[in-house]
Amino acid sequence: MGNVDPFMSQKNQEVVAMVGLDAMKRANSTLEDFSRSYFMFHRLDINEPQSIFRYLPVLSFTESYIYQMDALNEKIVSESARGSQVIYSSHGWNAESRVLFETDPLKLLGDLLEREGLLTQRIQQEFKSGEEYWALERKLCHALSNKNKLCLEDVMRAIRLKSFDYRVLNLLLYKLREEEVNELHMDFLSISEFLVEVADDLFDYEDDVLENNFNVLRMFVGIFGSSNAPTELAKRISEAEDKYEEIMKSLDPHLSSNYQRRCEEATKEGGKISGHSLGTWNIPAVISDEEAYRAAIKPGFS
Repeated sequence: MGNVDPFMSQKNQEVVAMVGLDAMKRANSTLEDFSRSYFMFHRLDINEPQSIFRYLPVLSFTESYIYQMDALNEKIVSESARGSQVIYSSHGWNAESRVLFETDPLKLLGDLLEREGLLTQRIQQEFKSGEEYWALERKLCHALSNKNKLCLEDVMRAIRLKSFDYRVLNLLLYKLREEEVNELHMDFLSISEFLVEVADDLFDYEDDVLENNFNVLRMFVGIFGSSNAPTELAKRISEAEDKYEEIMKSLDPHLSSNYQRRCEEATKEGGKISGHSLGTWNIPAVISDEEAYRAAIKPGFS
């Protein structure tokens, strides 16, 4: 399955969405976290198998497809840092699939969801958010590698767009359950997603420097410099935490308590000490010279 062209043409020349085994493996941890963190907002019990498996096929396919696109985008970003061209053929991609990715990477997924009666305008908007995030990731990482000027607005936009896949899954779950979207829950979770993404970036900072991945701390160092970046990022974290606490007061107390408990579990399970759920943040020592760091840790990178 992993060696099959994800955009194999059928006899009728219709191009269909397919996913590889590697993408499914990568998506698995996200699906587990989504089930344990978001199902409670739909009054679904994670301990009841039917609650999971009833919706798993659609959620799993969707997240796996997104991961497949994300992996290619990361490959493009990584190769651009080396000044080389991505070799699509070695990853099961052909010229047709390259054009699809560069023009409308989520079109095939959207077509499939539409045939299933699951594509909503909100989901389409989140697809656009995903495409914008990937474009910003390429733009920002390329600019940072070439020591070009970075735009703070682009960085903040990117970190807020990064969790688009969670919002797609959440909107799909509303559609699958034939329920109206709860806007309060969506607003609350969007702030939580921002904080979680920042926490993840802090935890993965050194790895992201090595791989030239988008990382909010990397970008802040590029904009504000090594000495000011931690303080500037801490300001944005504090502002988001204030909004998080404010909206949480409007949630059902039982739901709020369960979600807080889940955040604490996720933080401990991931070995992260930067998560917002415990009220503590650990901003790692910044790397002022990324090229020297890569050369020391990963000889032959450049």
